[in-house]
Amino acid sequence: MPIGIGPDHDALADSLARFAARHTPVARTRDQFDRIARGDTPDFWEQLVQMGIPSLHLAEEHGGADAGLLELAVALEQSGYGLIPGPLLPTVSASAVISSHGTDAARTTLLPRFASGTTGALGLAPGTVTLDGDGDEVIASGTTVPVLGALGAEILVLAGRCREEAVWFVVSATDAGVERLGEEGVDLTRDVGRVRLSETRIPAQNILGARADEIAALNAVLQCAEAVGVARWAQETSLAYAKIREQFGRPIGSFQAIKHKCAQLFIRVEVMTNSAWDAAVAADGDDRQQIALTAARTATVVRREAVDVVLEALTLLGGIGNTWEHDIHLYWRRVVSLLALGGSQDEWARRAGELAMTTERESSLVTEDRPDFRAGVAATIDEAAGLDAEKARVLLADRGLVSPHYPAPYGLGADTAGQLIIAEEFERAGLTQPSTVIGEWALPSILQYGTEEQCERLIVPTLRGEIIWCQLFSEPGAGSDLASLTTFATKVDGGWRLDGRKVWNSKAREAHWGICLARTDRAAPKHRGISYFLVDMSTPGVEVRPLREANGDEMFNEVTLDGVFVSDADLVGAPGEGWKVARTTLANERVSMGRTPVVGRDRFDPIEVVRTLDPEIRQDATPALGRLTSTTGALDALAHRSVLGRLSGRDPGVEASVLKAASAQHITDVAAQVLEWFGPEAAVGSLGTDVSGGGRAAKAYLSTPSLLIGGGTLEIQLNVISEQILGLPREPR
Repeated sequence: MPIGIGPDHDALADSLARFAARHTPVARTRDQFDRIARGDTPDFWEQLVQMGIPSLHLAEEHGGADAGLLELAVALEQSGYGLIPGPLLPTVSASAVISSHGTDAARTTLLPRFASGTTGALGLAPGTVTLDGDGDEVIASGTTVPVLGALGAEILVLAGRCREEAVWFVVSATDAGVERLGEEGVDLTRDVGRVRLSETRIPAQNILGARADEIAALNAVLQCAEAVGVARWAQETSLAYAKIREQFGRPIGSFQAIKHKCAQLFIRVEVMTNSAWDAAVAADGDDRQQIALTAARTATVVRREAVDVVLEALTLLGGIGNTWEHDIHLYWRRVVSLLALGGSQDEWARRAGELAMTTERESSLVTEDRPDFRAGVAATIDEAAGLDAEKARVLLADRGLVSPHYPAPYGLGADTAGQLIIAEEFERAGLTQPSTVIGEWALPSILQYGTEEQCERLIVPTLRGEIIWCQLFSEPGAGSDLASLTTFATKVDGGWRLDGRKVWNSKAREAHWGICLARTDRAAPKHRGISYFLVDMSTPGVEVRPLREANGDEMFNEVTLDGVFVSDADLVGAPGEGWKVARTTLANERVSMGRTPVVGRDRFDPIEVVRTLDPEIRQDATPALGRLTSTTGALDALAHRSVLGRLSGRDPGVEASVLKAASAQHITDVAAQVLEWFGPEAAVGSLGTDVSGGGRAAKAYLSTPSLLIGGGTLEIQLNVISEQILGLPREPR
């Protein structure tokens, strides 16, 4: 899924893709390496200007499209994907800085020139440049650090040091005292050089009112958007190769190790993409703290990761990927160059950690208000707030607010936008929206495939909290390969006799009912001989035994079914249709569990932990906190975009699978880091339900296997992604 959302962004990206194919094929770029290194203006630049790409983000009054930085990020991502050479990124970086931080005179004078095709470049550090003077002009002398696009730029936004502070200013390449010094760039598709200033006069109107962190943040947003495009090209190129390259008589993409690597690359690119999208969205606003936070996060998530993703894609290509003739090294060089020019990765992580302790990411998913609907919801929630818990639950269930997406009379038939409004109103009132827990997965199957009598008998009591459910799917010999289950259902008068063992059943001791898969046709292929039953957990022959986990708790259970009678009235769907019915349950489980929060079930908020550390230890912990919270922010953005996709009618399946795989591992990483921060105190006191401090941190880490295994292990998720999303072949049997 690219940075853009919706048909307008798709059209913009498509126009750039077609432009790159027509005007900048990589073979043609290779023939022009010498011209590019000199900074010559590319032959295609005028066409790109006529398309309005370099001026997308500029105001209409200055000749731009007034589209915003998100649209510019969409274009830069496609520029990276197509490896469009030349001055696009350096130019828009310079013009964006002037647009955001320039004086009125500078914007009025310079931005129309950019809109008409003038090229630019942005320096990110002073080097040895110093500024003297004040008032009407200052004098700049010294040499900059390497600047991307410096040799071809007509307008240069550079940094100098004045009274120990970095100050940015604008000069023209033709100004007196300006000399550009060419360097051999790592990125062969763009020029790079230093700028030597010899007593160059800078008028006051060309001094920018921006802090170093603001310049760095804006540059990071744009660079990361392009880096995402580069990484996506590498991921897709290696995937395509895995589908056609054969070894040992079959495509290498059919080998599980290769499939998993392809799936991991896809997940990593998706996480990077959503981080870059979030930063671009924030950059279009005027909240400086939000811009700073998201920029630091995307720099932390994307910059080094893009380099590593391209390298891993190169290794998937094998020896051919490490040749000069293959294009992937040109893409790799581009992101290596961006990593080198964009600042220290450790400092970006530290900045992200510091901001995480002072700033919370703000976002709203509600795209339409529906005042009448909101008012009715608010009135019901306010009424519930004045009741005791049991009466409030009944009221909310009867008014359709426990599962509002269910059809009437059980819910409101609320679409995604309606559900978001309801969630906002619960938050406003300070109430937690009730959940049916395992019922969240059971009731959809009953609604879709159950009888009217089953719905009437079970759904309302469940919504009211009177019925608790458990899931009886997994078995000692059938976990991920669920269709291999050996619990049998034998037809008897009036119903079925169930015999078998189920395992890893949460809520089984408290549950009134369980949803159970059992084999009803032993001769049928394994997916076709399964039926879906509703089991009354008080039925004779049902034995529940708690399973003690590594963390000491007993959340899961083993359930033995010994001659358990289930009436025909408790069969959901027809005999043999259990797998079809179960897929509704499993799909709901996967979406729900894929959005597991970082905080919960004894897990600490890492931000709060770092706040409590001694100042010296906190200083050392801040970069690690920045890396953790940056990944959390990217996963939050992925979940956010998934909801936006649902609002537009898109199937959330891809995002759900990526979230499940990425979030489970991330939560484990967070728990491990928190454990480390507690030090020796995490070596004691982890057993029991009332643990605190280091013992709680240890228990949280010891609780992570349930996240890594539940709902399908990471390996199963990678198989699902590689085969069902990426289209890699199954391993031959």
